[in-house]
Amino acid sequence: MNFAWIAERFRRFAVHECRGSSPLYEHLSFHIAADEKLLCLASHARSGQPVPNLLFGAVHDLLLKGYEHELREFYGSIVKKPRPPATAFPYFRDFCLCYWEDLKDILAYRLVQTNEVRRCSYLYPVFCWIYEQVKKPLSLIEIGTSAGLQLVWDQYRYNYGQQGSYGNVYSDVLITSNIHGDRSPFLLLESPPVAERIGIDLHVIDLKKEDDRRWMEALIWPEHHDRRQLFAQAARRLEQMPVRLIEGDGVKLLAEIVAQVPSDTVVCIFHTHVANQMSEEAKHMLMEQIHEIGCQRDLFHVYNNMWDRKLHLDGMIDGREYRKIVAETDGHGRWFRWEMNISNWG
Repeated sequence: MNFAWIAERFRRFAVHECRGSSPLYEHLSFHIAADEKLLCLASHARSGQPVPNLLFGAVHDLLLKGYEHELREFYGSIVKKPRPPATAFPYFRDFCLCYWEDLKDILAYRLVQTNEVRRCSYLYPVFCWIYEQVKKPLSLIEIGTSAGLQLVWDQYRYNYGQQGSYGNVYSDVLITSNIHGDRSPFLLLESPPVAERIGIDLHVIDLKKEDDRRWMEALIWPEHHDRRQLFAQAARRLEQMPVRLIEGDGVKLLAEIVAQVPSDTVVCIFHTHVANQMSEEAKHMLMEQIHEIGCQRDLFHVYNNMWDRKLHLDGMIDGREYRKIVAETDGHGRWFRWEMNISNWG
């Protein structure tokens, strides 16, 4: 990898992702961008991966595993009163140099698979709207499913800053999110029926395995205590649900998997914050696959980070193709701005 390119990724990560959300990662990112040695370490990340997320996840993973170093004192996920972020970089750099080989191994092996449960806050109204259009149970197929936590979105309870809850109102998994702007999404009081839950990933995360579960926790930023709590609650809920997770290339396997889905259901293919890890060729192949499948049966495709950061909804109904921009969304699902006119599809 080109070091200048990696440095720019860290600077953009600091400004666009971390500012106002993670003071520690914001501070470290700016310093890493100016440190050739750490840029060299980061260059061992697998092609197509979000390099800052992967490096920070790798360091966090080793700390959670119990590696001893004073850097631990800066992580709110490990200590109750973390030290000020502004003094963290020398310790971070020393940790990376001390455990260079271990970190390099993680960078070469792992993928960024943030299973952010709160993103279900904007998926819920999309699936409600889809069900309202077709009145059929939904067959869910998630590409880049990680551990599959978003496949059980119908088992969570939702609150959007208003009175009352939506979804599974008896669930102990409460997802909160703020709706910005003047438009309101379509929300059913109760979750739509789900017939199938199928997740595909290049490397499926098994939360029963200690290393896999710790990796998921390592991808949650140190200051985000609410995300860690929500992850733990959703993981317990997932254990109770029948979910089929398939390891492989979602683009290549998609047609074969759709063929197994009951014909009296509507196919809902979705992925959030995954397409940015796909090559341009893979993106176009995916869209072609979906179009070909849609010529044979009705389907919907929900996605973001394909061509832009907006949430999109494409549909193939009776062989006719429709495309809508649904919403502008926060990366961690803390808020979204609804943009789609919910009164009609055409």
